[in-house]
Amino acid sequence: MNRLLPFLFLVALAPSAARAEKPAAEAAPATDFIRVDEDDKAARLQTAVTRYENEGVTVDLVGAIHIADKKYYEDLNRSFDRYEALLFELVGGEKLVDGKLPDEGEEPDLQARVLRTMVASMSRFLQLSSQLAEIDYSKNHLVHADLTLEQFARKQEEKGESIFSFALAAAQNAENKGVQQPNPARLLAALLSGNSDGIKLEMIKTLGQGDDQIAALAGDNVIIANRNERCLEVLAEQVAAGKRTVGIFYGAAHFPDMEKRLLAQGYKKTGQQWMTAWNVPKPEPQPQPRTEPQNTGEREDP
Repeated sequence: MNRLLPFLFLVALAPSAARAEKPAAEAAPATDFIRVDEDDKAARLQTAVTRYENEGVTVDLVGAIHIADKKYYEDLNRSFDRYEALLFELVGGEKLVDGKLPDEGEEPDLQARVLRTMVASMSRFLQLSSQLAEIDYSKNHLVHADLTLEQFARKQEEKGESIFSFALAAAQNAENKGVQQPNPARLLAALLSGNSDGIKLEMIKTLGQGDDQIAALAGDNVIIANRNERCLEVLAEQVAAGKRTVGIFYGAAHFPDMEKRLLAQGYKKTGQQWMTAWNVPKPEPQPQPRTEPQNTGEREDP
C-alpha cells in the first residue's frame, strides 16, 4: 500500500503523461515540469511555469499540484491575471456555478466522488490546502479546457479504463524502474503519529519523479491523450478568437505530452520558472550523546 499511495495521489492530483520521444541523433534534454529542490533545512516540491511562443502567440504551461501550501494557490491566483485566457483542467468543470462545483452528495460519478473525497481527506491530513477550495474559478477569463464528465465516462468505458487501474499500473511501472519509494517503517510511524511533515517527506521524491516514471503508460488513453487533445482544441479556438497570451493550468505531469504537441505545431520553448507547492521543513538533527572514556581498570606506568 505504501507504494500505491503516492501514485493514487499523483493520478488524483496531477495526472501524468509521457515525455516526447525523438530519435537518438535528435534527442534533446527532456523538460522537467515537476521536481524536488532540497537542502539541509527543507524539501520543496515545485512545479514549473514553462513558456512557448509561435507567431506572436505566447502560451504558458502552468503546472498544478491539487493539494499544496495555501501560499502556492495565492501566488497562482495572482499570476493568472497576466493572461487574456487561462485554460484549466477539471473533468466535470462544465458543472461549475460561480466557480464552485455541486456538493459531493450531488456528484453522480463514483470515480469523481471518490477522488474528491480523497483529495479533501488528504488535504486535511497533510495540513495542506486544496486547489478546488483556493483557486478562483469565477474569473471571466478562465476557460474550461477538459472533457465533460459524460465524455470522460463514455471514453473510459469504451477503452476499458479507470483511474484506479491507471494508478496501479503506474505504481508497478515505478517499481520496475527502481523509483525511490517511501520507507515503509518511517511512513507508518509518521502515519500513526499524525506527523504530516514526516509523511510529506516520505512521499515527496516519488511525486517529484512522477512525470518520468509514468512515461511507459502513455498512448491512446483517456486520462492523458484525450484530455490533452481537448485542451489543445480549446487553445486553437482561443487563438483563433484573437487571444495572444494564454495560460494552460493543468496537472504538472500532463505537460511532457502537451509540450510534444505544442512543438509539433511550431511553438518554441523560450523560458521556465519554478513555483514551490510544498515547503516541508526537515527535522533538526539530534545531538549525539557524549561518550566518556571507558575505565579499563589498568594502571599506567609512572
